[in-house]
Amino acid sequence: MKYIYSLYIFIFFWLPIYAQENVTYQKPSAEILQLADYTAPPSVRMSDDKNYFVFQYKPTYKTLDELTQDEVKLGGLRINPVTNISSTTTYFNNLKVKSLRTNTEQQVKGLPENPKIAQLSFSPNSTQLVFTNTTAKGVELWLVDLASAEAKKLTEDDLNSNLGSPFTWYKDGSKLLISKLPSNRKALIDSNKDLPEGPIVSSSDGQVSQLRTYQDLLKNPHDEANFESLITSELYALDLSGKQTKLMDAAMYIDQSFSPNGEFILISTLKKPFSYVVPYSRFPQETAVYDLSGQLVKKVNEVPLIEIMPKGFSSTRKGKRNLNWRADMPASLYFVEALDEGDAFKKVDFRDELFTWKAPFNENPVSLMKVADRFSGVLWGDQNHALVYSRWYDTRNLKTFLLNPQTTESKLLSERNYQDVFSDPGSVHTERNEYGSHVMFIDNHKTYWVGAGYTKDGQFPFIEELNLKTNQKKRLYTSNLPGKKETIYDLLDIKKGDILVSIQSPTLFPNYFTKNIKKGKQSAITEIANPFQELENIHKEVISYKRKDGVDLSGTLYLPAGYDKNKQEKLPLLIWAYPREFVDKNTAGQSTSNPNDFTFPSYGSFIYWVSKGYAVLDNAAFPIIGEGGKEPNDTFIEQLVGNAEAAIDAVDGLGYIDRKRVAVGGHSYGAFMTANLLSHSNLFACGIARSGAYNRTLTPFGFQSEQRNYWDVPDVYNTMSPFMQADKMKTPMLLIHGAADNNPGTFTLQTERYFQALKNLGAPVRMVLLPNESHGYQAKENIFHVLWEQDQFLEKYLKNK
Repeated sequence: MKYIYSLYIFIFFWLPIYAQENVTYQKPSAEILQLADYTAPPSVRMSDDKNYFVFQYKPTYKTLDELTQDEVKLGGLRINPVTNISSTTTYFNNLKVKSLRTNTEQQVKGLPENPKIAQLSFSPNSTQLVFTNTTAKGVELWLVDLASAEAKKLTEDDLNSNLGSPFTWYKDGSKLLISKLPSNRKALIDSNKDLPEGPIVSSSDGQVSQLRTYQDLLKNPHDEANFESLITSELYALDLSGKQTKLMDAAMYIDQSFSPNGEFILISTLKKPFSYVVPYSRFPQETAVYDLSGQLVKKVNEVPLIEIMPKGFSSTRKGKRNLNWRADMPASLYFVEALDEGDAFKKVDFRDELFTWKAPFNENPVSLMKVADRFSGVLWGDQNHALVYSRWYDTRNLKTFLLNPQTTESKLLSERNYQDVFSDPGSVHTERNEYGSHVMFIDNHKTYWVGAGYTKDGQFPFIEELNLKTNQKKRLYTSNLPGKKETIYDLLDIKKGDILVSIQSPTLFPNYFTKNIKKGKQSAITEIANPFQELENIHKEVISYKRKDGVDLSGTLYLPAGYDKNKQEKLPLLIWAYPREFVDKNTAGQSTSNPNDFTFPSYGSFIYWVSKGYAVLDNAAFPIIGEGGKEPNDTFIEQLVGNAEAAIDAVDGLGYIDRKRVAVGGHSYGAFMTANLLSHSNLFACGIARSGAYNRTLTPFGFQSEQRNYWDVPDVYNTMSPFMQADKMKTPMLLIHGAADNNPGTFTLQTERYFQALKNLGAPVRMVLLPNESHGYQAKENIFHVLWEQDQFLEKYLKNK
């Protein structure tokens, strides 16, 4: 098929003039195309009762037609105004059901024609499944009986899914609460056709704030009216026969949840005034509790417009936060409030306080505990046990407390650097309680933890028993499959030793198994074949090496199939990386790479090119470290170059590469890294930078992990900005960006302005803008063309240099 769509491509390859090329979509070379043009295997989800597996099938890529659908960008949302669902939604087109009890797999019968399936949810009793189907006109709801694998339609295509899932299960599973489009919904205003009634005016009252850059904000009164129209819904109770009963009149509903006992509904709504500088999540909100007939029980929270925020990643807003139902109680809320007014720079003994509030909310909330750092979550167990977490960004400190909600007594259970993967105790196992809510599973004071098991000697996933009374640990299982990686997904019955795992290797696609850790027996649930058999004979290993300052680094090295290590032909090398910030060398040097991971090539890496005779160092470690109170970015450039030099030295030391033919690439912050490396070193023959930001003065109130603003440290912002160093960049570079990037900070303008600077300063650079693509690329034609662009670029400026 010949692609007739054109890309927006600007080119400047040492030519005296520059011009726009009219390039139609291209496909990459045969070696890459056979890997890229594959059939995506299904994804899998399991019912809460652990009896049913649902296999979800979807096209490997989106189509250009999907990307060019109607779209409005308002309040931080991207919405299809015709179908009333996010325009970024990814759809499934088929479902199958497998029962673990009977070991039978069935195709779901009665699915809609040409289905566009999304937002799947099991019923509380795990006997049924609902999903949305998007038609040409809107969103409808469907129901699947899991035992018979038969589907039926429950509603017309009049649901409002613009803010996410348009339904919530009642706790008994007999009904659903659905969000419907109002019958008197106002038509959207075409801002381009109406004359303005006045200018757009914003003002400041002089308060200092730290707001980052946001995309897709409201810009004028027409946007406000359209936004309100798009997110306004009416709430109905829907039974499983399709009967609907109106519960709540039209409002801007953003969240609904039932109390564990099913007797109350917690509903949050947006209020005015709206804002032109923050997304809808910071608009005023009101939260109230209602009974099942829709009568107000209690207004429990009001949040004003949040345009003013203190500086720092550990800062937060004033007032009640994290308001939600306690999973261990029939009808009690919990929330936290900042004791430092949300300002991380205030000196206080305690930062946050956790409260509980019992229905019908006539009495004052009860304090459960205070934490010295910022509250980061709670996992309820029973009435005598809960885990409370706090963290502090500057130190990367994470504390876990064991709280007795009855007595409010608490004790520190563990404390660690949350970037220290070697000390990660894992996640505690949860089960459904009598209310159907997921809570910490406790058996005679014993809890069970599943960990990823990263160590200095490799990865060994584990199951560990922790006695909450004695704090004693007992290792129940450690995975160590030679040549394979086992991931522990769930504990099916820990007393019997039954668990759910997936097993993979570089050439074995991850498949699910039930396993008994006491008897060692396992049974396959899925048998998905390797869709990339062309890569089965390539060489793959995790290599470890050191930076000049002693920091441990690693990366996954790929060599072409049949490569003779003894002859040591000098190969061109591709390095793909993404910088990450740390506060100490020990955690920065910890590796999470596993040589037994399945080799899954995608446009998000350089792995494809091992099929064309390149050596590839994927996921190369690029830590940026700040110790002793210093910020990592104060020495960003020096550390970036040090990481790159160490990676090249390591592979060159093995005798595999021609160090004069090395390229570097990255996406987003990895693109920012690439541009800096080409500007500040002579290590690379060329580079590929995708969807990056290059001028940090355009993100003046922080970026990535930088908390300080431009006026705090202008030298850091200027030094780190490749745009400011454009006159130094003389190495060939390929710039690629989605023309509709939705990521805060990586506006498409970043690449356009950087390209213009490089072009005018005589740098060899090519820019490719992908029509309608966001921060990540989705359309088949665009992805194939990206691979073609990269392939052509690397053949010219690296392989055949």
